[in-house]
Amino acid sequence: MKNLSNFYISGQWVNPISEASMPVLNPATEEQIGTVALGNSADVDSAVAAAKSAFDSFSLTSKVDRLALLKALKAVTEKRFEDLAQAMRIEMGAPISMARDAQADAAIGHLIGFIEALETLEERCILSNSDILIREPIGVCGLITPWNWPMNQIALKVIPALATGCTCILKPSEHTPISAMIYAEIIHEAGYPAGVFNLINGLGDTVGSALSRHRDVQMMSFTGSTRAGAAVTQDAAETVKRVTLELGGKSPNLVFADCDLAERVTASVGECMFNTGQSCDAPTRLLVERACYDEVLKIAKRAAEATPVGDPAQAGDHIGPLFDRIQYERVQAMIHKGLAEGATLLAGGPGKPEGCEIGWYVKPTIFADVSNDMAIAQEEIFGPVLVIIPFENEDEAIAIANDTPYGLAAYVQTGSAARAERVSARLRAGAIHVNGGGFNYGSPFGGYKQSGNGREGGSMGLEDYLETKTLHGIT
Repeated sequence: MKNLSNFYISGQWVNPISEASMPVLNPATEEQIGTVALGNSADVDSAVAAAKSAFDSFSLTSKVDRLALLKALKAVTEKRFEDLAQAMRIEMGAPISMARDAQADAAIGHLIGFIEALETLEERCILSNSDILIREPIGVCGLITPWNWPMNQIALKVIPALATGCTCILKPSEHTPISAMIYAEIIHEAGYPAGVFNLINGLGDTVGSALSRHRDVQMMSFTGSTRAGAAVTQDAAETVKRVTLELGGKSPNLVFADCDLAERVTASVGECMFNTGQSCDAPTRLLVERACYDEVLKIAKRAAEATPVGDPAQAGDHIGPLFDRIQYERVQAMIHKGLAEGATLLAGGPGKPEGCEIGWYVKPTIFADVSNDMAIAQEEIFGPVLVIIPFENEDEAIAIANDTPYGLAAYVQTGSAARAERVSARLRAGAIHVNGGGFNYGSPFGGYKQSGNGREGGSMGLEDYLETKTLHGIT
């Protein structure tokens, strides 16, 4: 934990130029577990200078050499796997079983996906007109990641930068710095040259903004709120750098009467509550065909009331706390807003679950009889809160599903393969999950509309880190 007060720049843990810091809290106990340094623009200048210097040589490395480094990174990540899982349990309240199976697993799963993508990447090819096409690294990349899936988002940004020959500066969430610190140690042990990867902590409006505005940064990759993503884009506009964004969501989940209701509705409630509802692609709007609406309400109520809430240190399939007090208060405010809007409280409600007085725990909550113009149906709550909206037919279901500023994911529950294809084709979202189909490492992830720009993961995840050059007249 000693490195929380330092930044990793040019292959060394160095003292920050800034003197600012903030406490790191365990959301399950509300106790301070460390202190993280918060950088300033001078710290950003130092990290960017290191990355710019390292780019001159690292950008010329061969694909064979970069693959060897990625495989070394995999070996060290596997060795430090439990450290990553325990870090996310402590810093963000991920229950340890889930921290191992999903949060830490992402560090290895995405790495394997990127190794496979790099192996098949054509960095040089001849076009049909005899010109030569070259794909080469874009340059110095600024990477900003959130607190809700710390390693997942770090892996989706850092690994493609390293794979393509870019150099980078990572600014993780200041709320979850421990897992990022461990990952910096992993990269160091894997043998990456000094300056290729750099880590500085800080606030978005200081370090994040300084990175986005910096003239020597060629690309920004940001995951977080739509509001903050717009700020990154505006800051980056003056230097016309590439910007990729993975932002918010209010994902619809369409339940048709021809599916296995008991199985699919129970699983849908579980997926909404997973990670305590703190996932940008969580299926938080359950759109239910009127013909099975009453039955779905009974199933959903049972599922929510059966969702265990408990200590992240204990193994099991329970959900943990929200990541901090501010988020807890936001979620409580949205639950009260749902009541004020006239939605029917089906399960849960305001306050903490019984026996969870310490920590930022929330009752798994469901609102029924919601209309899509209510705030709880339009705004991202980012907590274990599900809203249920009835529909009469397929066309109305699709219209409600698409009536959102977001388009990250959508979910369809149906017993008809033809309907699944037909409905999926009309849903405006970057990923459609049919009957519980989950995301696979190596597939692209990203959204439509205000859910962002670009795709992360696998071969498409490499493209944003590459520039294209054509050579004319060489035979």
